[in-house]
Amino acid sequence: MTDQPTPMMAQYLAIREANPGALLFYRMGDFYEMFFEDAIAASAALDIALTKRGTHLGAPIPMCGVPVHAAESYLLTLIRKGFRVAIAEQMEDPAEAKKRGSKSVVARDVVRLVTPGTLTEESLLEARRHNFLAAWAQVRDESALAWADISTGELRVMPCPRPRLAPELARLAPRELLVAEGVDLRELARDAGAAATERPPSSFDSVAAVRRLGALFRVDTLDGFGSFSRAELAALGAIADYLDLTQRGQLPLLRPPVREAAGGAMQIDAATRRNLELTQALSGGRDGSLIAAIDRTVTAAGARLLERRIAAPSRDLDLIHGRQAAVQHLLDDARLTADLRDALSRVPDIDRALSRLALDRGGPRDLGAIRAGMTQAVAIAAMLGDDRAPVLAEAARDLTGHDALIDLLDDALVAEPPLLARDGGFVAAGYDTDLDETRALRDEGRGVIARMQADYIAQTGVQSLKIKHNNVLGYFIETTATHAEKMLAPPLNASFIHRQTTANQIRFTTVQLSELETRILNARDRALEIERGVFDRLVAAVLERAGPVGQAARALAEVDLAAGFADLAASEGWTRPEVDDSRAFQIEGGRHPVVERALKRQGAPFVANDCDLTAGDVPAIWLLTGPNMAGKSTFLRQNAIIAILAQAGGFVPASRAHVGLVSQLFSRVGAADDLARGRSTFMVEMVETAAILNQADSAALVILDEIGRGTATWDGLSIAWAVMEHLNAVNRCRALFATHYHEMTALSARLDGVENATVAVREWEGEVIFLHEVRKGAADRSYGVQVARLAGLPPAVVDRAREILTALESGEREHGVGGTARPVALIDDLPLFRAAPPVPAAPAAKPTQSEVEARLRALNPDSLTPREALEALYDLRDLLD
Repeated sequence: MTDQPTPMMAQYLAIREANPGALLFYRMGDFYEMFFEDAIAASAALDIALTKRGTHLGAPIPMCGVPVHAAESYLLTLIRKGFRVAIAEQMEDPAEAKKRGSKSVVARDVVRLVTPGTLTEESLLEARRHNFLAAWAQVRDESALAWADISTGELRVMPCPRPRLAPELARLAPRELLVAEGVDLRELARDAGAAATERPPSSFDSVAAVRRLGALFRVDTLDGFGSFSRAELAALGAIADYLDLTQRGQLPLLRPPVREAAGGAMQIDAATRRNLELTQALSGGRDGSLIAAIDRTVTAAGARLLERRIAAPSRDLDLIHGRQAAVQHLLDDARLTADLRDALSRVPDIDRALSRLALDRGGPRDLGAIRAGMTQAVAIAAMLGDDRAPVLAEAARDLTGHDALIDLLDDALVAEPPLLARDGGFVAAGYDTDLDETRALRDEGRGVIARMQADYIAQTGVQSLKIKHNNVLGYFIETTATHAEKMLAPPLNASFIHRQTTANQIRFTTVQLSELETRILNARDRALEIERGVFDRLVAAVLERAGPVGQAARALAEVDLAAGFADLAASEGWTRPEVDDSRAFQIEGGRHPVVERALKRQGAPFVANDCDLTAGDVPAIWLLTGPNMAGKSTFLRQNAIIAILAQAGGFVPASRAHVGLVSQLFSRVGAADDLARGRSTFMVEMVETAAILNQADSAALVILDEIGRGTATWDGLSIAWAVMEHLNAVNRCRALFATHYHEMTALSARLDGVENATVAVREWEGEVIFLHEVRKGAADRSYGVQVARLAGLPPAVVDRAREILTALESGEREHGVGGTARPVALIDDLPLFRAAPPVPAAPAAKPTQSEVEARLRALNPDSLTPREALEALYDLRDLLD
């Protein structure tokens, strides 16, 4: 016989079945409870106690729970560990359920499905990074990628064939990727750090997408938003459908979709982003990345804009020049920049406050954020004035026209609103007369009663009249029988209603007193009800101006980024690059911002270097040789970073820079095993190199370091040689190619556009000194043995390595490159390596026992009196003398 589930557990199981693939947070009073497999999984993930509640099918039901007031922190942990969470709230007052009968269950339903790509809570988001939800759709031979950040309202779409998907995901770094069932993109999603979520094919229906998007934006046609392909509509529609599912009909405040052109930005693949550490260091985290070194923004929106610009540098010259002009304008006016940054530092995150209000997850503090942001917007517009760069002029226009909204919020809100509307106390005194009176009753009930009592005394002339209260009658008027006769007679009897007669007193009430009593008893709830109504009206007023408010938020981010770039250029000595549509790449005094920042902290200077890859119509390639630790990799990376900063619209770490538009940036610097895919270091290197050779066009910039190092010497040299020839003859691009194969320096005489460069070193008394200077010419050796000694290899190993190196070099001189001599044969005549015999430890001398030690051993502390112990101590000291 099996036991039947209780009504509550039956409800839980029904809700759980309707929301597969998600943990169910089931609201029970002040806790979200989980049962069965959900409880087991959640208790392990959250490290909370697993308990039991009742039985099901003869077995105890596992159970765990989290407090409602602390749910966000637990949600964050679960989301980071890959869970999705369905939140089931109580949809009615438990008292209503009791009225239906003892077995009735409080109505509950899922109000939201929390997933990595649909977060809006401030505590669950990184303030300075976007939280993108992406969707990839394929309709016949067309493909598209759409992405949205519901916390800021951004929505974009672009054509995206399958080969372009990995680079675009690397650029966006979405938290969640929607794909149609049967389309396996889990590996791509994992590489981008996203959770892959499969959706039914109907979610990607392009015809249904028109209806979904129309409902989302409350329009009858999408023509006003531009023209979209069927694949783009399918991707956008999948996002709209998923938001409807996860938000349970409470759709976010998204801006109309923007179509991005595929060639509008510099293409940077995932490996290049990782190698250059643009937004995340190789060690993990933001610290040590490019963006950490250059981020001078003071607002969260400005930081997110900076990340977008670095992730996708523009190829539009007008945009680049306009952004540069804004930075230059602020750089030339240090006082204005300082004032702007001070005002911007008081701007809250308007976009995310607006989004929470639209999703009915906001509170009074979000209204306060809108007020503060719009107030600063008006002030910043006034600072910018009329004489400014076009980008700043456009921003200033978007920052004005919000006076009515500011005045409304100023009048309605207290200076420091609370977080939650349900707590009340956020509406300013004097804004709502009814609320003021209700608060007075709530907070000053005794005073109100006293004033009413004084009014009644004046009306009746009865000085002994009192207004009292008890639990039976509530509030009542009491007077003596003698004075009561007056109140029972006309005209006072029309106002004073007899309620009770006692031995010595007669009690009355009035209509006003009864109403006042009701108002006092209900004052707290009534005050909260009035404030909630005010809150709803204020939210409606804000959302009515959501478009202009959002535009102002974007303008503030633009000003913040320009001011941040100007501050960076002023403090670090950066310069405005010349950017055009040529094939130039001339850098004078270039520096690596991350390395320079680290050296500055240590009090060490950074050695700047020039780079010139300008060669007209022919390829321009520098073949860079020199020892490890001399700075080759830094030199390679800094030039790639300068190209990114230039096309992002910022200034660059150089004394002069001329950058012809870079269409694609490829960097293969450093490598590691990819154990998840079963790839060795060499295989990873070859895969990345293949991607470069197959994709790089003549406007690309390619950075290659140590191609072929993961295999045998002659194999590696052959591969590196062939790659160099392919770059020169087929790709015909600008490139920096670092290698330890010194034989390749001969290519400068065979290939047009190839020049040799080397990182200079100096030897002094057997030591190698790294000068970190890049000069024209070729290195004659790699100084690997010297570097090994600096790294701390045992002296015997270093000496043996020198012997072997001398033998190999002498053999190469005799036989030449590619000669018949085998490396082992060249060292056959060397004596075998012998480890130095260990130095025997000297036998420890047996310590002699001193008289002090003998006396101490003879003492028995437990048997000594205090006086004897003191005397013994003096005796021992005398022995030392």
